[in-house]
Amino acid sequence: MSPAKHHRWSLLVTVGIALVLITLDHSILYTALPTLVHDLGASSTQGLWIINAYPLVMAGLLLGAGTLGDRVGHRRMFLSGLVIFGVASLAAAFAPSPPLLIAARALLAVGAAAMMPATLALIRITFDDVRERNLAIAIWGSLSVVGAALGPILGGLLLERFWWGSVFLINVPVVVAAFAAGWVLAPHTATDNARPWDWLSSVLVMCSLSGLVVAIKEVAHASPSLPLVAAAFAISVVTGVLFVRRQARLPYPLLDFGIFRNPAFSAGVIAAALTLFAISGVQLATTQRFQLIAGFSPLQAGLLVSATALGCLPSALLGGAFLHRTGLRPLVAGGLFTGACGVLLARYGLQAGMPWMVAGLALLGLGLGAVMSVASSAIVGNVPAHRAGMASSVEEVSYEFGSLFAVAVLGSLLAAVYAAGLELPAGAPVAAREGITEALALASADSGGGTALLHAASTAFDRSYALILAIVAAVLGAGSAFTLVLLRRYGPGSATFAVNH
Repeated sequence: MSPAKHHRWSLLVTVGIALVLITLDHSILYTALPTLVHDLGASSTQGLWIINAYPLVMAGLLLGAGTLGDRVGHRRMFLSGLVIFGVASLAAAFAPSPPLLIAARALLAVGAAAMMPATLALIRITFDDVRERNLAIAIWGSLSVVGAALGPILGGLLLERFWWGSVFLINVPVVVAAFAAGWVLAPHTATDNARPWDWLSSVLVMCSLSGLVVAIKEVAHASPSLPLVAAAFAISVVTGVLFVRRQARLPYPLLDFGIFRNPAFSAGVIAAALTLFAISGVQLATTQRFQLIAGFSPLQAGLLVSATALGCLPSALLGGAFLHRTGLRPLVAGGLFTGACGVLLARYGLQAGMPWMVAGLALLGLGLGAVMSVASSAIVGNVPAHRAGMASSVEEVSYEFGSLFAVAVLGSLLAAVYAAGLELPAGAPVAAREGITEALALASADSGGGTALLHAASTAFDRSYALILAIVAAVLGAGSAFTLVLLRRYGPGSATFAVNH
């Protein structure tokens, strides 16, 4: 292997380590959440915000971060993001209260948003050979899935021996190692200081997403405040419209909507969002169900959902290696369809037994691993080199969007359907409707009627869990059909990319 080639692959390892850190922090709290909520005395709403602060802030900042990387250099963004991420990890590990932990998670997102577009942009710039680049991006994409899938396992392992802050503290030594390697290996990229950085557009995106998330969470409450729902939704719509109009007027927009005219680019964005939506939603619901209802430890719950990671590894690596032969269509549309079948199989396993559940989760990973391995290539490979930062940001926003709405929509729906479907036994306290955690606590404290309440709460939660899996399967199926149409010119033997450099 030549020194130049060795340098390229060493850089891929470095940015891959950073990427795994970023995606791990999405899902590492899924198994830690019950312990964390108990130890900090957080409410169920605060628990969801502890998870959601991370993808929400990232989604708001990513577009601006990618464009800022084009302006000041992707190497500088990568290294700066690592520093912020390390400091925020220390703050999160020792946060004494839920509000401070939510703030630390938001700061973690600032660091992640700074470095995440830079990881893909550095790959796009460093790998000149198209086939090498396809393989490098496939590895990058597989690391995204593996990091998200392995988060619950690592969280469970740490909680077996340490306190909940260890899930954040473990980031620090990895950040130090990645910073040292990045300082040596990351190339100095061309910059464009004449291009302005539009911070206002990032604020508008974040306000639009925040308003929508608040509206979704409030609707899921047992007694939602209609004025709050209306106000939050109005803020979301108004700021979203202002963002779109602002991009049309700017000479250097954060998002050039013209790049979505390429069907392969649009299909890649949709596929990336749906993949993270499915993985995040299934992992969150599954780890909560098996810890709270089946009595699994955090480690056992993490090992259960690790079947998704095991399933995605072979298809993620093979998808990138064979993309030039198969084209995008069978890997993207076929992978989403396979994932939908996997979720339905897991749902069947809820009654048929654990082997079916594990097989379904593995099949979900098998399908979505293929999707993620080529979604990045579809996005980054269909824009010119000077749009690498913007394309990387759009891809990352699609990931964060998928993860954000999985937690916001599916997490809220899980609680809402449970509350609506709970048939309280005679004399049981109404407070049991507030959430499954509250119901289990009340049942354990009631020596007389606790058994009946426990059965009713478990039954209601299982119905809610089964509905969540059905919704995820339906969304993946619809995504498969839609991308099948978008990629009709990108099947076997077709040109994989259509960009004019």
